[in-house]
Amino acid sequence: MLNPTLSSLSAPDSVSSKKRYQAEACVAKHTGDRTEQQDRAAVFAHPTRKGTLMAVLADGMGGHSGGAMAAEQVVLKAKQNFEAYAPASESAPDLLRSVIDEAHIVIKLTRFTSEQDPHSTAVVFMMQPDRADWAHCGDSRFYHFRRGELVTRSVDHSLVEELVRKGRLDADGALRHPNRNVLLSCLGSEREPRVDIGHASPLVGGDAFLLCSDGLWAYIPEDEMGQILDSQSPRDAASTLIELARQRAKGGGDNISLAIVKLVEVVQKPPARGDFPRLGG
Repeated sequence: MLNPTLSSLSAPDSVSSKKRYQAEACVAKHTGDRTEQQDRAAVFAHPTRKGTLMAVLADGMGGHSGGAMAAEQVVLKAKQNFEAYAPASESAPDLLRSVIDEAHIVIKLTRFTSEQDPHSTAVVFMMQPDRADWAHCGDSRFYHFRRGELVTRSVDHSLVEELVRKGRLDADGALRHPNRNVLLSCLGSEREPRVDIGHASPLVGGDAFLLCSDGLWAYIPEDEMGQILDSQSPRDAASTLIELARQRAKGGGDNISLAIVKLVEVVQKPPARGDFPRLGG
């Protein structure tokens, strides 16, 4: 593997009323065979709310100048809105939608302050105790696996996905279609972005969430992704996924970025010998 960038995060005591889980997370990026990395990805824990974290990924669109700038705006807006999140006044889906909508506005405004034409995709994920929510726009993807089996994934806002939905193209044909990179919705375009939202509750040990750009998912089938995420730690899985994508791209790979959040059951230590439970009285 060629010089990937990886970073990890561990958030204790994440979910479940009966069992305790730890959220293990990792972010990884690789330039691929491009000259510039225009993807951005991050994972951050909430500064005050225990067991709450956010993952965000943005793919600055190739073919448009300022892609990296647009992707950075998505990550910045996600962090700002997440740190200000107050459940009493805003729901998780509303928070995620606000991230995408506000990033879209900021990206459009940069046209007036620069000569660039920035565009980006966006995937935003938030996990709270016993609940996960996500939103996306474009063709960067969100996957939810449970013990290696796919539970759900986002549906690309792309021309080929629309053709697949209408039965005019199969999944294999979509990967080879000459217009596979044509998006029907993205951030920074003249149209308001389409935002799809989903959630999962309750969460269980073995749940794994993957956010990734098309530089990864174009080369790795879902069942293979699930097996890797189930059998390896987030950091090891990130390295394995990037290496596979690099091998299969055969010198023509796009930027790769991914964020993984995985729930691992915390093993409760038995009381030491000689320790006894405290009795009331």
